[in-house]
Amino acid sequence: MPDDADATSMDAGRARTLAGTALVVGGVLTVLGFVTAEVLYPGYSAADQTISALGAAGAPPASQAVFNATMVVAGLLVMFAAYALRVVYDRPLFPGIFAVAGVGVVGVGVFPSQTGVPHFVAAFVAFGGLGLSALAAAATVRGPMRYVSIVLGVAELVAFVLFVSLGDGTPLGIGGLERWVAYLGLAWVLAFGGYLLGGVDSR
Repeated sequence: MPDDADATSMDAGRARTLAGTALVVGGVLTVLGFVTAEVLYPGYSAADQTISALGAAGAPPASQAVFNATMVVAGLLVMFAAYALRVVYDRPLFPGIFAVAGVGVVGVGVFPSQTGVPHFVAAFVAFGGLGLSALAAAATVRGPMRYVSIVLGVAELVAFVLFVSLGDGTPLGIGGLERWVAYLGLAWVLAFGGYLLGGVDSR
């Protein structure tokens, strides 16, 4: 029979695997969901339209279904990963912020952009939450992943501030600038998921 320390170690190892898998699957699913929804939306402009326009009332039904379902599933996977990370790390701040970000991602799918304020709040929580999650991870883990998290977290939050303050006032357009925010967040999610699956001891 394993002693309590061994059992705890096995639980943490299993939780790392589950969280890492959820984040990699969620990150890949989100990228593929974006691409698929764009293909299903004839005339869609990645520069002139927001990402959320893929799931809005004016989008083709297939695009709406793919985008909104992707957001809900991806958000649930982030929330599941955050729950599993409670077993891996002694500090509750990081999993807590990450769980809130997951709620925001789910909200983006549940409240499409035509709902107005609910969608804006959900998107704000999702984007801001992912950037803050990366910084909270940097304060929690050790090794190179700490610095990767700092760089991606700061970059995502800076891009988010620029997106909110400038909107379509850059050569990237509102959609292009929003993609900087979204893909920086996704890059961290995928990197952190791989880090967890790599089994590095970061306690």
